[in-house]
Amino acid sequence: MAGEVRELKVDLGERSYPIYIGTGLLDGIGERFLERRFPVKSPIMLVTDESVADLYADRLEASFAAAGYKVTTAVVPSGEATKSLEMLDELIGVALQGGLDRKSTVVALGGGVIGDLAGFVAATYMRGVRFVQVPTTILAHDSSVGGKVAVNHSLAKNIIGAFYQPEFVLYDLDTLASLPIREVRAGLSEVIKHGLIWNADFVKWCDDNADRLLGLDPEALGYALYEGCKVKATVVSQDERENDLRAILNLGHTIGHALEAVAGYGELVHGEAIAIGMVGSARLAARFGYSPDIAETTEAIFRKFGLPVRIPHEINTDEVMSAMLHDKKFQEGQMVFVVPTAIGTVEIRNDVPVSWVREIVDGLREGK
Repeated sequence: MAGEVRELKVDLGERSYPIYIGTGLLDGIGERFLERRFPVKSPIMLVTDESVADLYADRLEASFAAAGYKVTTAVVPSGEATKSLEMLDELIGVALQGGLDRKSTVVALGGGVIGDLAGFVAATYMRGVRFVQVPTTILAHDSSVGGKVAVNHSLAKNIIGAFYQPEFVLYDLDTLASLPIREVRAGLSEVIKHGLIWNADFVKWCDDNADRLLGLDPEALGYALYEGCKVKATVVSQDERENDLRAILNLGHTIGHALEAVAGYGELVHGEAIAIGMVGSARLAARFGYSPDIAETTEAIFRKFGLPVRIPHEINTDEVMSAMLHDKKFQEGQMVFVVPTAIGTVEIRNDVPVSWVREIVDGLREGK
């Protein structure tokens, strides 16, 4: 049974789309497709992973069938390693066998990995078909909005990708109840990130409501995800292709992506790696003369949410630095970082000395 639905808009002119956040939304997805005039004669491909399929796939399949749509479901292995060119090739084959045409839709049911992978399938199949995001993790409140889709290369995360916007995002909060606590914490890392870059009052609210959020209190979670999505939607509406402003959403990602690559995708889940990266960026702020309180506050809130704030001791500083050189945010021999100037505001610096970064990475290692 659907409850209150919060709605946001990503404003991109003719390609604008809504984000629906609420409870009991999965069972109405077929009706929503009809309301939005998705052609019934064009087959749908539902992409999900092994952990999510058993929980929710049959509900979407039933809703689509009741609305008259034909659905082909592709179930892929769980985990970051699934975001590969090999899996892209396999899913294109599933789409062809399922008879998907140019008016078909690819539906991503799952977390950020599924959204990225299914979105890249949609962006490349027949030079682009419709795409709908149905996130089932807290972390995906970030990745499901904004149209970044990609697969990984062995040397770098998300290096093979595109900007490809969904038709809409359907966020059913009921799906979050099945998340393990580690995934809850990791997802909330990105929620807090949106406050750190844009809204100091929201950071304070998250700090004050940590227990409610970790306990998946529906009212608190609905509000937090709405606020997080609102920041993402606002930024993307102003800068869809990361020409300038959108890059602020990468707070913590330069170090974080490198940690994921070095540790092996999945050893540190994304939100954990980004939390460590945000602490590193906050320490970098002090090097540029900003208040050391930024680093203290950033580290304290992540500790409160049970997130790591140190690099595991087995990860070598040289490996992390090497991985950063492959990152998209390394340009023309300079290191590019999003640096907080205060809690709730950031700036993009393309003049970060490599020596500073090395010292900060080394100082973040456990035991240092």
